[in-house]
Amino acid sequence: MTDPTHMADHWWWRPGWQPGSRFLTWHLTFENAPQVHRIAADYRRILADVPGLDLVPDQWLHLTMQGLGFAQDVVDVATILDAARVRLAAIPAFDVSFDRPAVTPEAIRWEAAPGEPVAAVRDAIRAAIGDVWPEVPEKADGFGPHISIAYSSGNGPAAPVMATIAAAPSAPATARITHADLILLNRDNRMYEWEPVASVQLG
Repeated sequence: MTDPTHMADHWWWRPGWQPGSRFLTWHLTFENAPQVHRIAADYRRILADVPGLDLVPDQWLHLTMQGLGFAQDVVDVATILDAARVRLAAIPAFDVSFDRPAVTPEAIRWEAAPGEPVAAVRDAIRAAIGDVWPEVPEKADGFGPHISIAYSSGNGPAAPVMATIAAAPSAPATARITHADLILLNRDNRMYEWEPVASVQLG
């Protein structure tokens, strides 16, 4: 990943999105991940004085997996959930670790390591969708599992963000991944917030 020279506003309205939009998507969430909460609290303190950042509270920490579509357009949710329960039951729970975050133009984020088991969960979810729908939304390739601790809220130089991250101490965190969540997502408040729809356990 190449370090950016400039930050960009993450909250521009992407195609199909507008205030009030609700999007059905699969995430990994971290309600019961004390080490992730600890490192997130550390970086919220470290980044608190850096302008132009929206810091993510523990409640909204997530790892984006696979979208279904805008809520008003999605049918067969129950059938997809049934297929996902079968597919995900074949994948054992696993641990992932997060260390020093990377800076992208629109976010500061931890890359999940190892990424392969997270990708296997996403592949299983995509296979479950494919069991029900003739086409699976979103591209299969280009997936980079990560958790964002902050989103850029404006345009400006990346140097202050890069310098702050470079000076921060390393304090790795590990999380146990035991389930994947289907959620109803919104971004009305310049933050990804959601209502839970279903939690599907790994095997």
